[in-house]
Formats: sequence, C-alpha cells, structure tokens
Amino acid sequence: MADPRASKGEQETTVSAIKAPRIERDNPLTRSLPGMIGAGFLAIMFAACVLSLPWTLGQVEGVPRYNDGEPRAGRLAPEWWPADDEQKLTLNALVPAETIAEIAADVGEPPAEIVSQLEGPAADRLRSHWPGWFLGTDVLGRSLWVRVLAGGGISMGVGIAAAMLSVFIGTIYGSVAGYLGGKVDAVMMRIVDVLYGLPYILLVVLLAVAMDGFIDDRVAKGLELSDSQRTTLDLLTLLVAIGGVSWLTMARVIRGQVLSLKNQPFVEAARASGAGVGRIFTRHLLPNLLGPIIVYATLTVPQAMLQESFLSFLGIGVQPPLPSWGNLAADGLSEINTYKSHWWLLLFPCLLLGITLLALNFVGEGLREAFDPKRARR
Repeated sequence: MADPRASKGEQETTVSAIKAPRIERDNPLTRSLPGMIGAGFLAIMFAACVLSLPWTLGQVEGVPRYNDGEPRAGRLAPEWWPADDEQKLTLNALVPAETIAEIAADVGEPPAEIVSQLEGPAADRLRSHWPGWFLGTDVLGRSLWVRVLAGGGISMGVGIAAAMLSVFIGTIYGSVAGYLGGKVDAVMMRIVDVLYGLPYILLVVLLAVAMDGFIDDRVAKGLELSDSQRTTLDLLTLLVAIGGVSWLTMARVIRGQVLSLKNQPFVEAARASGAGVGRIFTRHLLPNLLGPIIVYATLTVPQAMLQESFLSFLGIGVQPPLPSWGNLAADGLSEINTYKSHWWLLLFPCLLLGITLLALNFVGEGLREAFDPKRARR
C-alpha cells in the first residue's frame, strides 16, 4: 500500500519489491578477458604438445620421431618461406632417385644435370616433388615442428610437475608452521628467511649438478642404466631441483592463511568436539585454502617452466637429443650470425615459450580475480 503522505507523482513511480528487476551476478571465472584468452591458448598448447607426446616420442625405424632426420636436409627453411639457390639445390637432391631418373628420361638429360638446374621444365617438375617441413629443419635435418612439439610437451610436463611438488611442500610446511605457532613457527619461518636470502637460481643449479654427479658416480661404480632410464632420471632430477626450492612463497602464503583460520569459530568448535589435527586440516582448513593454493600453483607453473628452459639453455637441464624449448633455443642461438642466419631455429622455440608463459600469467591473474572477494563486481 502506498504511503498516504507521499505525493501523487511519487506514488505512481514506486515499484514493489516483487516487481523489481533481478540482480544479475557475473560468473567469477569469466571476469578477466585476458585470463579467458590465456586459458584458451593453454588448452590448444596442451593438446598440441602434451597430448601429442606418444606420437612425437614414438619410434620411426628404431629411432625416436623427434630425432629422426637426414643430415643432407639440415638447415632448410620452412616450406612457406622463399628458398634461396643453395636450398633449392639441396631440395633437388632430396627428391627420390626414381623420380629424378624418370624426369631425366623424359627431358633427355643426365640425372646429374637435372639436379643442378634451378630454372626450366625439369626444375619445375623437380620442384613439385620437393619434401617440405612446416617449420624447417635443424642442423641434423630433423623436423623442427616435431621437435618443438616434443620440447613443448617436455617443458610443460616438467614445469607442471615441479610446480605441483613445490605447492605440496609449501602447503604442508606453511600449514604446520601456522597451526603449531609459537617457537616452532618462528624457527620454521627463520629457515624460510635464510633460504630467501640465497640466490634462487644458484640453488637450482647446485641441486641439479649435485644430483647429476651422484648419478654419474653410481654409474661409474657399476650401476647399469639404459638410455631411457638415464633420461628419466635426468628429468626427475630436474623437476626435484626446481620444485625443491620454489615452495618458499607458497609456504608464507599458506602460513598466513592458517594463522587467520585457526582461530575462527568453526575451527574452535571442531577442536572442542574432539576432532584431531588431521581431520581439522582436511575438513576445515584445506577447503578454505584451495583458493590461494590454486592461484599460486598457476603462477608457479610459468616460473618452473622458465627455470627449466634456462637450465636447459645452459646445458644442465634436459639433455640432447631429447628436446625442450630451452635447449632448442640454445641450438638456434648458435645459428644466428652476420653471414647467414637460420632464424627459424631460434624464433619458434622462443616465441612459443614466451607466449605460453604470458598465457599462464594471464590465467593466474584471472584466477586471482575470481577467488578474491574484494575484486568481485558489485
């Protein structure tokens, strides 16, 4: 019923609460457009690199596909890039001998002369039989497209595994320090402060070199390892070295969250009802920690990938012939010179690495906005 003291105009414009328009709430996961774009790009990269690992690591005539190539086809530009005269002669020589003999018989010229021609009917017919590589070839004639896919899968796999390890260590360490408090918390946090004061990359390098030297020592003393086993050990060593020193920020974040949660009424009620520490952590603390854990895990993955690529670039990470974006960039850097640069060997690994790291940071910021109630739209 309208207020009798209100004027006639006010009574006409009054809308009852039942007829009021409904307030639309936005989806927190779609607040960040860069985050959505980054998530889409990461989905494509994950499907292209990680899901294709069974194919890129598969065997071709007893040789892994990422290592399969012909030295004669080394340093060839992508098939969509104009070829110079030297590359045209190389591509002519790569045409199957039966095809060259057939063309030579049709034009009435020796096969050796056919291969050396750059213009004319015979050269045009040879050009139609040229082999092609989408991203070109490396020094040993291996397909850069296959090696970039395999290297991306390995870099992303090592980065994700190392990030999960650091998240696990940081969550457990920070939770213990925050829940116990007192002198235990003080001692544990002083350890974190000391580790923070040490050069991060130096710790990773020292751990990687030390563990690699330990494996070499065991092999020298009679431990037999196949190539695949040694490669697996090298990858495990790398992800342990990266993940073992990347948990410091996570530990501080989780400690702060636990300190604020452990005195909340619902935790006090659980403690008063006789719940053990394990039950309190799994049923009451951990669900409230999932937001920060997910956000910082997403932001840790690009850091771990960058460290892996940097170590591989230095030659102490993923070892050739197994590719990663880091050692592919190192190989491509040596092909850049003032005389003749094979630019594709450096451009594509660095480009994919940079865009992937940027997309991961966009996703991390998007998740931070989604899980942060202070950033929620009113």
